[in-house]
Amino acid sequence: MFVDRADIIAEGGRGGDGCCAFLREKYRPFGGPAGGDGGRGGSVILRATGSVSTLAEIHRQVHFRAESGRPGSGNRRAGRAGRDLVVAVPLGTLVRAWRPDGTLGPVLRDLVAEGEEFVAARGGRGGRGNAAFATPTDQAPRRCERGEPGSRARYTLELKLIADVGLVGLPNAGKSTLLRRLSAARPKVAPYPFTTLAPVLGVVELGEYRQCVFADIPGLIEGAHQGAGLGHAFLRHIERTRLLVHVIDAAPAAGDPVAAYRQVRHELQAHGAGLAERPELVALNKVDLPESAAGIAAFRAAHPELEVYPISAATGAGIGPLLAAVARRLQALSGSGRPAPSRP
Repeated sequence: MFVDRADIIAEGGRGGDGCCAFLREKYRPFGGPAGGDGGRGGSVILRATGSVSTLAEIHRQVHFRAESGRPGSGNRRAGRAGRDLVVAVPLGTLVRAWRPDGTLGPVLRDLVAEGEEFVAARGGRGGRGNAAFATPTDQAPRRCERGEPGSRARYTLELKLIADVGLVGLPNAGKSTLLRRLSAARPKVAPYPFTTLAPVLGVVELGEYRQCVFADIPGLIEGAHQGAGLGHAFLRHIERTRLLVHVIDAAPAAGDPVAAYRQVRHELQAHGAGLAERPELVALNKVDLPESAAGIAAFRAAHPELEVYPISAATGAGIGPLLAAVARRLQALSGSGRPAPSRP
């Protein structure tokens, strides 16, 4: 199950209590105070890793509590510190905290790099033992401290996939078939109409030892920016992409390629986040069907300014020129100093 949002409660471990004790050993009748300090409580740490792809496990657990520190003991022995609780999250996870008034705050951290960490809740400080309170005027103190509780906070985690190229288009345009053709990813395809229910990533070879990551985004329908269909729940997954490839059915049973392209463009514009200004290519799919010729001609006439590549995801026709164009665009974007998609 693909889960890209989860609410969690993180709670640091309580610090261990300090100890009140006195040293009593043979030949040391006045050993004095010897109570050790309590150990510090463990912290809850969110760590980004590529070995996790969704927030499903976190969504099921919700409450994350680190280990408490152990109390101190006699002979000035300090208690053991509590173990940190490390929670693995996917690359591209946004961390947002809830305010005391019940409103969701801004993004605190964007975990995009392998091993990047965010301390969600810190452990409490351990209490001091009575040995720490000894002074020249109070050589036998009988007081010690209790450990402090760890911090506690509520967060919302949101996943935005990290990909170089986003495949967008209406349902059944052939995006999943194209991703299967280009990579080892295996999104579901079938000879009957349906739409992908979750984003799928695939690593695509561009030649000359170059690779990039394609993201197959579920098909957009009218009103997607307002939540219609799978809507904006998945539109945000293409906010990080550097290049968009519009996959359009060149031989649709109903409608026409020009209307399909303009509908998707409208949804990208309405969603915002700079998607409408993102560099794009157009892949007119299903050229293996006889009726595609008229659709291709009509699209070229309506949008002569666009870079159009007729392809067949089913047979592989035209895939080479499309990949070459993708490689060329990505190289130009990398070399032009164009910034990556802005973080929220």
